[in-house]
Amino acid sequence: MKNKSRLAFCLSVCAMIGLATLTSRSVLSSQGNGGRLEGTWNVVLTPRNCATDDPLPFPPPFPELVTFMTGGTMLDSTSFVLPAAKTPGQGVWSHVAADTYRYSFKFFNFGPDPNDPTKTVFTGWMIVSQEVQLNSTAMEYTSSGTAQFYNTAGVATGPVRCSTTTATRFE
Repeated sequence: MKNKSRLAFCLSVCAMIGLATLTSRSVLSSQGNGGRLEGTWNVVLTPRNCATDDPLPFPPPFPELVTFMTGGTMLDSTSFVLPAAKTPGQGVWSHVAADTYRYSFKFFNFGPDPNDPTKTVFTGWMIVSQEVQLNSTAMEYTSSGTAQFYNTAGVATGPVRCSTTTATRFE
C-alpha cells in the first residue's frame, strides 16, 4: 500500500513537471527576453579559484539539472553530492536585461552525527548565486557566480566558492 502511494506521488510530480515544461515552452515566444530562460537545462558546473578564475583540480566539472519556471522560481539538482547529503536546490530567478539573467538558490546539507555516525543530522545550508548570459537562440547559456556555506546558526563558514557553468536546453 505504501509503495502504491509513493508511486502515485512520484507520477503526480512527474506530470506536474512535464506540464510546467510544456507550458513554459508555449510562453517563451510571448514573453520577449524575460521568458527565454524558462525550461529545463543540462548544466556542467566547473568549480574555480575565485582569485585567478582557474578551474580547480577537485572537484572536476560535474553535471546538474536546472529548471527555471514561469513566475521566477527554479529548482536545481546536482550529481556531485549524494541525495542523502543534501536537498534539491530551490530558488528564484529574474531577467536583468537583454539576454542576461540572475538566479539564487538554497539547499540544506546533512552529515554524520558526531555522537552517532550511524545517524544523519542537519549541518547547515548553502546559497548559490549566478549571473547567466543566454545565447541568441536561447538554446545555450553560460554563467558565473558564487556559493557560500552556512552553519545551522546561519553563520557563513569557510571561504566563498566560485564557479562557472555551461548549459544546453534539455529537450
